[in-house]
Amino acid sequence: MHELTKREVYRAIEHAKSIDEAAGRKILENFELEQTALAQTLFGMFPSVIAEQNRDMAHLFMDLCFDTICVFEQAFGPLPSQKHMDIGWLEKQALLLDTELKSLSADVPMDKRIREKLQDRFVKRAKEDLPQLELTEYLNLAIDEFASELPSRVPAIRITRTLIFVTVRLFCNLYGHAANRK
Repeated sequence: MHELTKREVYRAIEHAKSIDEAAGRKILENFELEQTALAQTLFGMFPSVIAEQNRDMAHLFMDLCFDTICVFEQAFGPLPSQKHMDIGWLEKQALLLDTELKSLSADVPMDKRIREKLQDRFVKRAKEDLPQLELTEYLNLAIDEFASELPSRVPAIRITRTLIFVTVRLFCNLYGHAANRK
């Protein structure tokens, strides 16, 4: 796996946008079969959290998740199967990310030393994990542009951006974990 260039991201997004409904449905069905837990998280749990603030932004989030699936498949090959992952891998990834993200918020009570350790680990992992900055930047721009169309969407920008970031990190970790198991 490598860090995608802006050109690679745009090419993969163009490909995703050119997919017809039947092919799109097949991609989503395959995703649900190969990565059931991740699919439930991305298309169930995360959108419901966003929908608490704005339903339109939740729908956009799901569209951007589809784009993310297509970008990763276009750039790095077929989606790794959940069957080849450790039991509880997704849960461990989500818990670790959740804890690290909480350490970045001053609103969350936490021991100072633990907070600093988690923040250091978050930064270290972000650098090591090839965070796909160009893809994340593209997705954040799409969020900002969509939200700017209606003031009622603006309050959901932060949560949508955060969950998109988590989504991209989960895909990076998924593909990286699958490559390390070979």
